[in-house]
Amino acid sequence: SSPPSSQFKATFQESYQVYKRYQMVIHKDPPDKPTINQVRLVPVSFEDPQFKSSFNQSATLFAKYQMSVHKDTPSDCGENEFTRFLCDSPLEAEHAPNGPECGYGSFHQQYWLDGKIVAVGVIDILPYCVSSVYLYYDPDFSFLSLGVYSALR
Repeated sequence: SSPPSSQFKATFQESYQVYKRYQMVIHKDPPDKPTINQVRLVPVSFEDPQFKSSFNQSATLFAKYQMSVHKDTPSDCGENEFTRFLCDSPLEAEHAPNGPECGYGSFHQQYWLDGKIVAVGVIDILPYCVSSVYLYYDPDFSFLSLGVYSALR
């Protein structure tokens, strides 16, 4: 599935419908609960609408994580610190003809649950590797082992 093969792309909608039906029958999820967008790969750019619209929620989650897990003070993890630490990158976005569909550069891989961001993996996608820069998550969801899940994903 990564990078998506032609077979993956051709069967994605059918596979998703099976997943959705499974979630509804086995887990009694409402029809609108399972969504394709539970994980979003968002380019780190204030020009990107998804990045801009999720920035405040992401920065707030970062502060909650830093204060709970690392015992930072509020002044250690404000919006400026968040931007400097996890948004400012020397990498420039690039879309190479033979590269991944998302392109190369810095990304926030956002994990969503019930309309809220519960974790963010800060990653750099480069021509020959993916570099995991940082991961932060909602401490209320630590029982989900989101760091392990993100690393495996």
